[in-house]
Amino acid sequence: MLEVAQLTKRFGGLVAVKDLSFSIRPGEILGLIGPNGSGKSTAMLTVMGVIAPSSGSIKLEGAEIGGLPSHKVARKGVGLIFQHSRPLNRQTVLENIKVALIPDRLNMMFHSAEIDEQARAIAERAGLGAVLERKPPTLAFADLRRLELAKAIARHPKLVLVDEPFAGLTASEVGAFSELIREFRSEGRAVLLVDHNVKGVAALVDRAVAMYLGERIAEGTAAEVMRDETVRRVYLGGALTRTTREAAAFAGAAHLLAVQDVVVRYGKALALQGVSMHVSEGEFVAVVGLNGAGKTTLFNAISGLVPHAGTVRWNGSPLGGMTAASVARGGVVQCPETRELFGDMTVRENLDLGGHLLQPADLTQRREWLFDLFPILRDRESQVARTLSGGEQQMLAIARALMMDPKLLILDEPTLGLAPVILETLSKALERLRNTTNLTVLLGEQNVTFALPHADRLYVLDHGKLVWEGPPDRFEAEAAETYL
Repeated sequence: MLEVAQLTKRFGGLVAVKDLSFSIRPGEILGLIGPNGSGKSTAMLTVMGVIAPSSGSIKLEGAEIGGLPSHKVARKGVGLIFQHSRPLNRQTVLENIKVALIPDRLNMMFHSAEIDEQARAIAERAGLGAVLERKPPTLAFADLRRLELAKAIARHPKLVLVDEPFAGLTASEVGAFSELIREFRSEGRAVLLVDHNVKGVAALVDRAVAMYLGERIAEGTAAEVMRDETVRRVYLGGALTRTTREAAAFAGAAHLLAVQDVVVRYGKALALQGVSMHVSEGEFVAVVGLNGAGKTTLFNAISGLVPHAGTVRWNGSPLGGMTAASVARGGVVQCPETRELFGDMTVRENLDLGGHLLQPADLTQRREWLFDLFPILRDRESQVARTLSGGEQQMLAIARALMMDPKLLILDEPTLGLAPVILETLSKALERLRNTTNLTVLLGEQNVTFALPHADRLYVLDHGKLVWEGPPDRFEAEAAETYL
């Protein structure tokens, strides 16, 4: 049905997809998986004609479609189910489906009773029978996803492209959505699922192609891909190393941070589902999970950056209703995944801004301590932040957070996109903090290999839920396979 050969897509000097080849047969579901930034969504959008390939071939039933605009690709029988719903908000559910059914020629715009009947049948099939007359802004998130699927059904596609099929859905909704996708397979259609989570689509796909940095790194059944050493290295980071600090050291320590039944929604999407966890004073706790698992959302809820239901307690007192600034001044300081440095300010100015509440003598002393922790920052003291390398910017972001003299430091994906030599520097700095200070750290990481040596305890977050908790020495035996 679909044959992609040597597909390459460049954006200026960036090669987003490189020499990618795969094929899908009629009645087959193929999973295109990989971490964020691996190129899978670019590959899908190139197949759909949303973006043009730089080189390579894309054939549908033997006919070349590579480079055609998306409306012509759609006419040839390719349908795309977007991750983010794009309905006509002023029309009802039934009217949205009718628009997809009406042929795209002006002389056939007046639809008949037959089209109305078809639209109702499609709505029932997609599980929308009870909300036919409602408008999209009033729908639950899962119903918005069903509407996107219903619109795709209406076009009678030969090939269905599905982007992040289960993002934001509950476990029961995932099951129902999976059944609808399986119906495409039973009807002889080809399906391409794009997802960052191997485990999420494992039960649904017939085969999986794993991508990393634009290239195919593995292909086979979902089980074979999950066992592939290259895939495990990409997701887990390599051989797993265990912690050396005694877990019993914090058994009787007070809970500095206590999170109870925290729920966060972004619009209709459920990002965190009743998360409960704790961090003891002086403890290093890692929250590991794939991209999209909810780590950043959890940290932003703790830091007062996003509204949430449930309770976050700091030193026994609830943080609900406090501003992010007040939370930070109280000792909970987050170093965000996006770093948020002031690019036109120097290294020293960024650091001094972080320590602006300190007395001059304390400010100087703390700056010197951080220069000792990250010596490269001393050499770059008068350099503006935007001219630093990615690794140097990450060190500066962590150092600026430490300038606030936090009691709890939240590190969100500190290793993202960094070279191995920088990872080694960060690892040594964290180990030094762990062994020579009373700092408490909450570390969010996709790279389990980096997280394990620095953690006294781990939580595994998956689709907004905590699915495992325990010491590092139990992770490989109990949770490594589940993590993928």
